[in-house]
Formats: sequence, C-alpha cells, structure tokens
Amino acid sequence: MTADNPLSGRLDDDDYPAYSMGRAAEMLGTTPGFLRALGDARLITPLRSDGGHRRYSRYQLRVAARARELVDQGTPIEAACRIVILEDQLEEAQRLNELYRRAAHGDTPA
Repeated sequence: MTADNPLSGRLDDDDYPAYSMGRAAEMLGTTPGFLRALGDARLITPLRSDGGHRRYSRYQLRVAARARELVDQGTPIEAACRIVILEDQLEEAQRLNELYRRAAHGDTPA
C-alpha cells in the first residue's frame, strides 16, 4: 500500500467506521442486539454505510467493551452506559486540567 492510497490515513484513525455490526459484535464477544442497546442508550452512535448498515469505529468498540465489562459484572445496561459516559467526561476534564496547569506554569506539552 502506498501513501497515495486513500485508505492509508484511515487505517490509523480511531474514529473511522471500519467495522460492520456483525464484525464488531464478534470482536466484543457479544450480540448485535447488545450493540443496538448501546445505541438506544445513546452511548455510541454508529455511522451508517450507503446501504444503511451500522458501522463502528475502534473508539466505539473500546467504549462498548467497557460497557460490556460493567454489564458482565451485573450492572444494568442503562447504568453501565452512564458510568462509561461519566468516566469519559472525567478523563477529558483531567486531560484539559493538565493542559491548563502546564500552560499556567509555562511548560510545553510532552
């Protein structure tokens, strides 16, 4: 594959919707119904192919895997989705806080 190939940048893109619902469910060891439930709970919103099929990114698969861990531990799916959303928000707030702290001290990002 050459650098001119239009897929070359997408293969490393965590947000590129590369996985069909069937493949995503297989990779997560779950069912397509579980992925639909995550969509219904608005944890992940898959993109749609031209044919209307759900497509998932690597980032969405990581989020779904975390939700599955919680559900497997007995957490109701709605609560698991809320926990994952809050974990994601906390991580982003901590990242921004670190950037602001470094900027206040004149540090450059690592």
